[in-house]
Amino acid sequence: MNIFKKKSVDKLLDGVQKTGLKKNLKAKDIAAFGIGAVVGVGIFVATGAAAHLAGPAVIISFILAGIVACLCALCYCELSTMFPVAGSTYSYSYIVFGEIVAMIIGWCLTAEYLVACSAVAVGWSGTFVDILKSFGVMLPEFLTASPSKGGIVNLPAMLIIGIITYLLYYGMSESAKVNNIIVAIKISIIIIFVILGVGHIDTANYVPFAPAGFGGIFAATSTLFFSFIGFDAISTAAEEAENPKRDIPLGLITCLAAVTILYVAVAVVLTGMVPYKEIISENAVPGALARVGIHWGAALVGTGAILGMISTMMVVLYGQVRVFMVMSRDGLIPKVFSKVHPTHKTPHISTLITGTIAAIIAGFLPLDIIVEFLNTGTLFGFIAVSAAVVVLRITMPNYKRIFKVPGAPVTPIIAIICCIVLLCGLKLITWEGFLVWIAIGFIVYFVYGRKHSVLQNEDRAENTENLTPENIEN
Repeated sequence: MNIFKKKSVDKLLDGVQKTGLKKNLKAKDIAAFGIGAVVGVGIFVATGAAAHLAGPAVIISFILAGIVACLCALCYCELSTMFPVAGSTYSYSYIVFGEIVAMIIGWCLTAEYLVACSAVAVGWSGTFVDILKSFGVMLPEFLTASPSKGGIVNLPAMLIIGIITYLLYYGMSESAKVNNIIVAIKISIIIIFVILGVGHIDTANYVPFAPAGFGGIFAATSTLFFSFIGFDAISTAAEEAENPKRDIPLGLITCLAAVTILYVAVAVVLTGMVPYKEIISENAVPGALARVGIHWGAALVGTGAILGMISTMMVVLYGQVRVFMVMSRDGLIPKVFSKVHPTHKTPHISTLITGTIAAIIAGFLPLDIIVEFLNTGTLFGFIAVSAAVVVLRITMPNYKRIFKVPGAPVTPIIAIICCIVLLCGLKLITWEGFLVWIAIGFIVYFVYGRKHSVLQNEDRAENTENLTPENIEN
């Protein structure tokens, strides 16, 4: 058995033809899904936390994080047009690096998508409870906090994941319509914040611009990078795009361009309105408007945060379901994850199982434990995609590429270096937890995956056919 055996392109694309998923997503839907995933907790919460590290130079941190994300996105564009499949980084790794690497990358994506959904749900619950309090509605603490936080269960977090799971179960087209509406609303709200806040900018707040120097800017960049997490989920929509070779690159580039502009605009206005030391991390954007007396605007932006987090959860849960579906199709996890509903044309069982697991994590684990895995799994996925571009330029130089990464192989190598630098900035406890998670992934593969792998079983069948008496004698 060769655990590094690679999947052929023909077998990869053959699985796409058999999947039965509806192809009804346009470039605007895909871009909106990316924006829905990315513009959420980061812009409303992370901006304040990062500003404490970098000061007004958090503006530079957002630009740097956006550049790293864009470098990785270019690599996703090339691979997604070469191989328009739902598995994203997992599928690309199967072709380039082999089965065991693909399994671990898929496991890393689980640490990103599934855990991200749970983390955002906990953040959504906290914001939702605070908004209810402002209207005099008090929910009992034992129903809004995890056991380690003095409660029994975080029920709002579980309920919102349940609603999103139902939307994804019902159909991708319907989910996209809901997401498009939410994205339009929250972008409008962010623009309103910029318009309301720009008149209250005090240029004195920009001095000193970088009080902690480059070290502060780098620390803020590492903190902010999770604000861009989610755009890679766009490539998981390849099997449901009407024209994936056009729509996926266009959707990716549109998404990141829009997100970076929004983030930088918010950072400029926020740090100009409020001295960076006085920014409230947990309520940065709404708090800035409340500080200058625009309370209705603060309430409006708080509502935008609620909507923003809903669309983020929708997209990352969607991405996780599609990764599970493709891994199941390959036999690395049980086949039940790849069954498609005969009417809705969605991987319904995978959706229900994934949503249930995410809800349990959100309901019973605290936010600080959940978020430990996010950046690590994401950055390893980005490294794999960038490395795949470099390797494929050597091993498959004549393969048709609708989109080519400009400046390759230098551009992908720069992306890899940037990701490694950001990984070096993570805490030790994050690495410890991630290593445990990877160990579980290896156990799943060697106990179940290698025995049920479609690729490995095909090899066994071929070898059995070749065991004729004549061959045995020879």
